[in-house]
Amino acid sequence: MRTFIVWMAGCLVVPLMTTLAMANGWNMPVGVTDVSREVHSLHMTIFWICVVIGVVVFGVMFYSLFRFRHSKGAKPAHFHENTLVEVLWTAVPLLILVGMAVPATATLKKMYDPSDADLDVMITGQQWRWRYEYLGEDVAFTSNLGTSREAISGAEERGEHYLLEVDEPLVLPVGRKVRFLLTSDDVIHSWWVPDLAVKQDTIPGFVNENWVRINEPGIYRGQCAELCGMDHGFMPIVVQAMEGEAFDAWLAERKEAAAQEAQGVDREWSMEELMARGKQSYDAVCASCHQPDGSGNPPAFPALAGNQALMDDRERHIDVVVNGVSGAAMPAFRSTLNPVEIAAVITYERNAWGNDTGDLVQPAEIAERLAD
Repeated sequence: MRTFIVWMAGCLVVPLMTTLAMANGWNMPVGVTDVSREVHSLHMTIFWICVVIGVVVFGVMFYSLFRFRHSKGAKPAHFHENTLVEVLWTAVPLLILVGMAVPATATLKKMYDPSDADLDVMITGQQWRWRYEYLGEDVAFTSNLGTSREAISGAEERGEHYLLEVDEPLVLPVGRKVRFLLTSDDVIHSWWVPDLAVKQDTIPGFVNENWVRINEPGIYRGQCAELCGMDHGFMPIVVQAMEGEAFDAWLAERKEAAAQEAQGVDREWSMEELMARGKQSYDAVCASCHQPDGSGNPPAFPALAGNQALMDDRERHIDVVVNGVSGAAMPAFRSTLNPVEIAAVITYERNAWGNDTGDLVQPAEIAERLAD
């Protein structure tokens, strides 16, 4: 009996503790979209329904335990097959569930209706970063963890947004419907931003859909919500919402930069240019696996510094970066990096950390390979 009473007390304490937590700002966020606000409203409505049910049910049970306890000489009543009671305890929960299901279904229909979008964005999960492509706009980039490895190891002071900062945020316009097309290049990831009420799995070989219309400009943070491998905790998401005119100006700048990058394929790059650009790409894309100093993390990620077998085989080095390694953790970067970035990062790897091969890989050579 004592154990039973303690168990019931715990059942009553849970909603009370949750109410206290909400009062301290620990509740789920209201968010900045119409859908997120509907979700929050549903959450609160159903929460309070559960609180009322818990208080009523356990209140009656406590009253019965103390009012009709054995020490007061209470005798148990004997009854069987009370039709009215059986109808009530079947009908009342059913009506409550239907009352919850109707508004929840209406909200779900809105969440899964990406039609009539003003902008389409392809989101591709990769170990361990996100690739964003603005479809029809010729703008694409990779978003990597912005927290430095020194801060992660504790050698540097950790900032306010430790592990929730990136080098390239996803920029979206306020007040426009944006459709997300989500997939993955390797394993299952999950793109999750609580303030937008978007949480969608990215699955290799499959495209999921979702959408958002942000009501307020600002910066909204999330992260991968699927255990996707060694650096799962280093895969944040940052969405920067801009007013329409500011977004249009940003998109125009990125389109111009992409056009200039494409023109760079046709010219000869110097060693200094390739090394500078290659270090930038390596630090953003490769350092998380092969380490900033090229020391690697064997056996999954071999060292690049002093890797004589790879340095002696220029063709294999290019093929590994462009096409990846089947059955290994090395992905293909042919669809992730452009020819300039691929040529630069290969040149950097072949001449950094004492490798000093003197080899240059020009973007035109990479573009020719990608065209085959």
